[in-house]
Amino acid sequence: MIDAVVVGSGHNALVSACYLARSGWSVEVLERDTVVGGAVSTVERFPGHQVDRGSSAHIMIRHTGIIEDLDLASHGLRYLDCDPWAFAPAPPESGRPGIVFHRSLDRTCASIAESCGAADARAYREFVDTWGPRTAGVMRAFAGPPTGGRLARSFGTLDRGAGAAAFSREFLASGDSLLDNYFDSERLKAALAWFGAQSGPPMSEPGTAPMVGFAALMHTLPPGRAVGGSGALTRALASRLAADGGSVRLGDAVTELRRTPKGWTVRTAHGHEVQARTVVAGCHILTTLDLLERGGHDRTQLDGWRRRIRVGPGIGMVVRLGTDSLPCYPSAPAGETVTSGLQLLVSDRAQLRLAHGAALAGELPPVPAVLAMSFSGIDPSLTPAGEHQATLWSQWHPYSLTGGRDWADLAESEGDRIVAEIERLAPGFTDSVRHRLVQTPADLESEMGLIGGNVMHVEMSLDQMFMWRPLPELSGHRVPGAKGLYLTGASTHPGGGVSGSSGRSAARIALSDARFGGLRRVLRR
Repeated sequence: MIDAVVVGSGHNALVSACYLARSGWSVEVLERDTVVGGAVSTVERFPGHQVDRGSSAHIMIRHTGIIEDLDLASHGLRYLDCDPWAFAPAPPESGRPGIVFHRSLDRTCASIAESCGAADARAYREFVDTWGPRTAGVMRAFAGPPTGGRLARSFGTLDRGAGAAAFSREFLASGDSLLDNYFDSERLKAALAWFGAQSGPPMSEPGTAPMVGFAALMHTLPPGRAVGGSGALTRALASRLAADGGSVRLGDAVTELRRTPKGWTVRTAHGHEVQARTVVAGCHILTTLDLLERGGHDRTQLDGWRRRIRVGPGIGMVVRLGTDSLPCYPSAPAGETVTSGLQLLVSDRAQLRLAHGAALAGELPPVPAVLAMSFSGIDPSLTPAGEHQATLWSQWHPYSLTGGRDWADLAESEGDRIVAEIERLAPGFTDSVRHRLVQTPADLESEMGLIGGNVMHVEMSLDQMFMWRPLPELSGHRVPGAKGLYLTGASTHPGGGVSGSSGRSAARIALSDARFGGLRRVLRR
């Protein structure tokens, strides 16, 4: 019998495995895919092109200390700062320059002043001064299980100005409300709303103000681009695990989790059977519940949980491109590189609202809302010499379409519409495209196990965050009635995105339970 089986090899699952192995546990990671890393992985999509399968820019994990704690640099992980970290092109008809978001607050405010006016530049500085410390508090809250005490400690030292009631109200406000309170320019509001919406919910929903507020943290440490692709993070984690005696088994899906008197029996599609004292499930929460059902767990309880977990209508789709040049935006400042980070191709929040409303109705967006990324400009190792890449993420696109329509029939035409959005703001870009891969919500589900095409697993709405993610009784990384089973991954606190915090929390809880469980056995003797 080994100490722990970890189901799935996403970055949170591997973080858990690494912390357990560092503590001397014997650990085996079981992964259905033939590629390590889940959605944090990089593969060759086009000849000589290393293309991310999911995440691309890493924001939160650079603020957690996990990279340093596990010494991932010694296992080949290196980050490049995305600076500028974002660019919002101006509509061609506006005659105005685009907005460049630098790590430097002064340079960012200068760009906002030129593009949107001095008043909005002053307001942006105030926004960063206020929400920078608040977002640091959010990151502290993300560092461990979502208990009331932790949340109080994370935010207790912040200046609340008008008092706790006003402070909490601002956190519970919508992102749109926050933006309207600070700024006049719709272009600036749209850019920041689009940045915040990368978490999934529209900025009209309650509790989304902190998602907009994350922009303030980018002036402390901007998004990072792992050299060699997003998968460099999970490759480094797998190397760290191997160095500490753990192993990863690829291409063999777990099919059953069965509780036994001494621990757990874990079975796989290829007939592999492992006896383990502990299981850490890093797959989608609904997948974990299916595995438990096959192992004989109470079906009535599982069905109740399934009914209450909301995956949502789907978040979006992606177009991967191999090109012979980077996008060239006429509204970019002369001589300045603006393709090193996120390219926010939305200038009016009405476009976001219409796209989200259409998705709820099972329809395609009237005009796709597009986020472009082209990291080959700062990391030439991704492509052959003289070639580039671009990833176009479009939000929102429903998993299930009305009228019995099938994504297989609509993928390429919708890909055309997505590419047209960058062509509108960077004329001539389409002529540079040499390779193209369109991935619909259905493709994201089939390739990476992202149920419903939701890259965040379950919706990141207020009622499914913190001590409610994915449900109150499952939010502590444990499963009632399944002793020795721990949950990690995007389905758990703090949710989607690349943070690793969920993996570290699950490992710490498992280690703590093992220590105190052993002490209780000694005391009973």
